[in-house]
Amino acid sequence: MGTTIHIDPADQSERDNYKLLIGSVLPRPIAFVTTLSDEGTLNAAPFSYFNIVTANPPMVSISVQRSGGKRKDTALNAEARGEFVVHIADEGYVAQLNETAASLPSDQSEVELAGLTPAASSKISVPGVAEPKIRMECVLERVITLGGTDDKGPACDLLIGRVVAFHIDAALYEGGRIDAGQLAPVSRLAGTSYAKLGDIFSIERPQ
Repeated sequence: MGTTIHIDPADQSERDNYKLLIGSVLPRPIAFVTTLSDEGTLNAAPFSYFNIVTANPPMVSISVQRSGGKRKDTALNAEARGEFVVHIADEGYVAQLNETAASLPSDQSEVELAGLTPAASSKISVPGVAEPKIRMECVLERVITLGGTDDKGPACDLLIGRVVAFHIDAALYEGGRIDAGQLAPVSRLAGTSYAKLGDIFSIERPQ
């Protein structure tokens, strides 16, 4: 065992804690989320604070960080309309996904900027995009505001979405399961780094 460094998060800045978190909690799956504004603009953005909540019913969570206390279009639109679409990041469109992280005015579409193709949803009013191999239509179950300080307000909006429809590329799907190799998911590391799936190994669970 080497020397261990002990750090109290209260003794350092938010930025320093952020760097420790994104450098430790990895790889992180990426949710590429589309929402629709009141004016009809199809907004989109990637989020790596993303995971499964439960399968009964199927739910996912996305933590949308605020910037200087200001809420992002994704959180505002999802709460206003009560719907959004989550796409799984994969190698086939990761360069376009990265383009959607640009800071655009709310009346400009990141989908259009990145040259992605809108795709109509079957159960909700918010379109998804066609390029990802998996997309999930979601109804907003709850918004939970967390973190922050009394003077600056919450630090994030935690969106809990209930999945009401799955759209899956047929090449990935067999017997109710997803072929991870065919999906070729992409995950986030720290800084500007991404990761591909890498080696897969199995360990049997104890009885």
